[in-house]
Amino acid sequence: MVLGSVFVGYVVTSLILFRFPLILHRKKKLCFRPVHISHRGGAGENIENTMTAFKHALSLGTDMLEIDCHLTKDGRVIVSHDSSLKRVCDSEGHIAEYDFEDLPLLKEHHRLDFKHSFTYDGTGSSDRKFPLLEEVFREFPEIPINIDIKIDDDELIEKVNALIVNYNREQITVWGNKSSSIVNKAYALNPNIPTLFSIGGVVKLILLFYSGLLPFVPLKESTLEVLMPSIFLGDDVLPIIGGKMRFVLRVLDVLLMRPALFHHLERRGIQTYLWVLNEEREFERAFKLGATGVMTDFPTKLKEYLDKNPQYRRPNSATS
Repeated sequence: MVLGSVFVGYVVTSLILFRFPLILHRKKKLCFRPVHISHRGGAGENIENTMTAFKHALSLGTDMLEIDCHLTKDGRVIVSHDSSLKRVCDSEGHIAEYDFEDLPLLKEHHRLDFKHSFTYDGTGSSDRKFPLLEEVFREFPEIPINIDIKIDDDELIEKVNALIVNYNREQITVWGNKSSSIVNKAYALNPNIPTLFSIGGVVKLILLFYSGLLPFVPLKESTLEVLMPSIFLGDDVLPIIGGKMRFVLRVLDVLLMRPALFHHLERRGIQTYLWVLNEEREFERAFKLGATGVMTDFPTKLKEYLDKNPQYRRPNSATS
């Protein structure tokens, strides 16, 4: 009888706090609210992670640039997704083995990770250089930027932090990685910079959500940047995925893509970005689920979708 009363009390309290989380938690105040996010600057429309890609995405009105960072042999922070040069350059080796000035040019062509049938053709592209993170900050001083710290390296994390601080970007930058170690180090070094959920953080979030404990637990992260598993079940990828993996993806999709979760996080001031979505049907599903923003390789496609669906185009400003 007593246990039953305790359980009922727990459930009722959890439901109330789930709907009204500000009873326990202070709402996070972010100075950005991106709806349109360009993945690697828009890897389907320009050579990825280049200044040309970033300028093109911004000319379309993107709200945020998503970029990746590595450290060169001479300690420069550059923008690149891969640590290896094999995919993006006609060279072997790794970025960490080269001084910045000795890095080779990027290839004119690359295949998209999230649309396997598509290869970007940049024949004749004039911009094939790895940009410095400092160059990006200097060129786009007021644009929110999402930084993926690609390797667990204290020097890289410290140098990225120093650049963010020096360019007065703590309020318009979000950083992190799938690694909990990187996220924890970044947050410990500078808690003023909004952080992403790591994979471990996402697993913890889901366990808290389904156990009913989420409303009681404080969260240090400010943005949930999560894959929408259903993108891998489309015609572009399905033939190369086995039956077991398809089942796992469907289960993950059911577990992760929960409007109630996204709305709860929204009430706490935590934004949700779904990635990497490249088709109109994917944009539509993401916004109907309650995502704050969509990350895409095709910024023009997403712009056209938002132009047709202005109800999803909210101002890129601090949440109230």
